[in-house]
Amino acid sequence: MKRIIKRIKKKYSKVAEVQYEYTGKDIVPRTVKHVRFHPSVVQIDDEAFILCRELKEVALNVGLREIGKLAFQSCTSLQQITIPSTVTKVGTFAFRGCTELKKVVLDEGLTEIGIRAFANCKALQSINIPSTVTKLGGNGAFSSCNSLREVVLNDGLIKIGSSVFHDCTSLQSITIPSTIDGVGAYAFSNCTNLRDVVFNNGIKKIGQSAFQGCSSLERITIPSTVLEVGFGAFDNCTNLREVVLHNEEIQIKDNAFTECMSLERFMFRNSRLDSIIQAGQRDIVAKIDDIPAVEWRGGELIIPSNRREIVHYLEYNRTETTIAVEIDKEKMDKVVRLIRYYETKEATTLFELALWKTKLDQTDDADNNNRDACRIEVPGPVKDTILQYISNE
Repeated sequence: MKRIIKRIKKKYSKVAEVQYEYTGKDIVPRTVKHVRFHPSVVQIDDEAFILCRELKEVALNVGLREIGKLAFQSCTSLQQITIPSTVTKVGTFAFRGCTELKKVVLDEGLTEIGIRAFANCKALQSINIPSTVTKLGGNGAFSSCNSLREVVLNDGLIKIGSSVFHDCTSLQSITIPSTIDGVGAYAFSNCTNLRDVVFNNGIKKIGQSAFQGCSSLERITIPSTVLEVGFGAFDNCTNLREVVLHNEEIQIKDNAFTECMSLERFMFRNSRLDSIIQAGQRDIVAKIDDIPAVEWRGGELIIPSNRREIVHYLEYNRTETTIAVEIDKEKMDKVVRLIRYYETKEATTLFELALWKTKLDQTDDADNNNRDACRIEVPGPVKDTILQYISNE
């Protein structure tokens, strides 16, 4: 019996040394080193190659459609993988813990990357997400890939899920495409070398703690399409000095900038305010300058940051104090009211001109004496009521 067992082990060892052909539903020897797939295989079973720590080379066949859950988890000798265009889904934990995996090629055609599919691939240096992927997997698809320096997100991607790139400490820059409507919670948290984040117009929400702990960020520009910056979105970005906003009515949730001790000011690229000034109502600049510490400087509205202490009550009657750095809402509200006031003032003037033109069109244009008689003004009390309402809103 011992001799028979020894022969079986020897046989499997030789197969593993040469090349193992996977046909599906196989019991794969854990000592396998080189694998090719039979053309008939359309799905790699769940856990098919889990813990094959000596596996170095995998040749996936065209025609393969899905890589199952935990299929290659902890294959710690695997160094590269090319996933063909016929594959639409990479399953949950499929390549998690492949610590020597340096190169991953994802072809167009892939639509789904599962939960923590490439988590803890500590040697992975770059990844290009195909445009056919519309939602980048939630719960840490590439989390803790500590060597990941380059990430390319293509147009077509709609959602970046939660914790996708959490703890990717080598990532230095990221560009968020215009097709993305939201960045999920903790998506880039603790990316400590992330220095440059580019948001394209189109994104609507930056989720809770999305960039928490990105301590190398110094400046962030948030486009006009963003309606909400979530709770703790930039918490503990200790070197963040300046936030540029293109929407003065954006909702900034509590603690969005907690412990951002270097943050000095918020800047608004305000097209609405600029339009009012270009229309000749330059007195609004003086009124803005009358608001303490608020400036209108060459197309940019500058509002200083405001700091306040927050006391957290923890277990066992302990307390913890943190510093919330936030926009001075009182000053911002005054600016918004001024903008609305002047916009309404301009609107009533345009309304009067429209009424005047309508009446002129109904009279003889050649009769210049009738022009002034055709003028129609919005009654003063009506104007005052509208403007007073707007300014106090």
